[in-house]
Amino acid sequence: MKDSYRINTVLKRLVAGIALSASVSLTAQALTQNIDASFRPDSANPTMNKFRNDTPVSGICAGHIPERCEQLNIFSIRDSAFRASANGPILPGAELRNGAMFKVPSEWRELDVTHETTGEIEKVEVRIAGIGHRWDVRPNVGVWAIPGVSWSSRWRNGVAPCTGTGYLAAGSSYALFFWIVPEGAGACGLAPGTEISSLSYSHLEYAYELRTPNPLAMSSGQYAGSITYTMGPGQDFDFGDVMIPDDNLFTFNFTLDVQHTLKVEVPPGGNHIDLIPQGGWQAWLNQGRKPTRLFRDQTFNISSSSRFKMQMECQYPTGDTCGLEDEAGNRVPLQVLVTLPNGLTREDDSPVNRQPLGLSGSGTELFKPGFYVDRKPGALHFEIDRDDVSLMLDRTAATYKGDVTVIWDSEV
Repeated sequence: MKDSYRINTVLKRLVAGIALSASVSLTAQALTQNIDASFRPDSANPTMNKFRNDTPVSGICAGHIPERCEQLNIFSIRDSAFRASANGPILPGAELRNGAMFKVPSEWRELDVTHETTGEIEKVEVRIAGIGHRWDVRPNVGVWAIPGVSWSSRWRNGVAPCTGTGYLAAGSSYALFFWIVPEGAGACGLAPGTEISSLSYSHLEYAYELRTPNPLAMSSGQYAGSITYTMGPGQDFDFGDVMIPDDNLFTFNFTLDVQHTLKVEVPPGGNHIDLIPQGGWQAWLNQGRKPTRLFRDQTFNISSSSRFKMQMECQYPTGDTCGLEDEAGNRVPLQVLVTLPNGLTREDDSPVNRQPLGLSGSGTELFKPGFYVDRKPGALHFEIDRDDVSLMLDRTAATYKGDVTVIWDSEV
């Protein structure tokens, strides 16, 4: 007696990643910056489950302190569209708000990013982590000296609570500088040692830090969202009461592009399964000992960085599972179970070991990766229980067949 059936495996591939892009456009009363980040699973580094910031870096992190920026996990952008001018002279020894003051939104702020197709919402956090400008003074008086303190050292080394980066490019009437701003820091700045009749900022350079969601828990596709900061005296970007920016809004547009992998590979011939007893048919043929069950385990390799569910479709539905049928129309139920490799779990993080597959999908609605699983072995288990085997053997010799379609579906 020989029982056989064919398994057709249907795979649905999913591609996921996050993107943040950098381009700046100036509109009336507003600055705009695009931030792009992406996630693509990397077989060379499967446990690295983070977004990559794809926004072009410019300014301080690009050419002056790239190693320090990497250590701090910050990214800098130099925005040449920004302008700010003094609304009056800056007096020697002026109070903070009447001098060169810099206060940025250095605390974490949260924004929603929404999937363009499904409407799923995730959270992104961002903070401004550094500030710099090119400033120009008129007339050329070689100023900003404070008695007993070098003017250049203060710009180079920073003023608390900000810290310097060692960067300063300056002449007697201009300087380019950049300061690191700790999380939640207040205002920092300084006043000149002599009167400045005209002060202007000809660009804005800033660093930002990101906290992105777990890409393995996100659907493949693009997520988009934005956050808008105010600019001006007493606002999010506050340059004091004397330095007035041309724009009063600054909007960051985020695009998160997730490109997941879901791929299942079945060995050649693995779509045709013969069910046999433990040890083969010889014990029954030679000794008349009936087998207690018929079974076969079929291995497969799975690569997954995304959530997925598993389903079945049957040629001969039998209850909540598939059936095998002989030429006379006699049908027996076939039990189908799945074991997934380490790294793929249920929603409660428990391992997946011989989980029954049913037509209802109950129990297989959601599997998730803890890290990128790259071509790791799993197994499908096919069994006919003892009572059903006994019924089959009591009938006239026949061949039982049936098609079973196993589906790995990333659209959870």
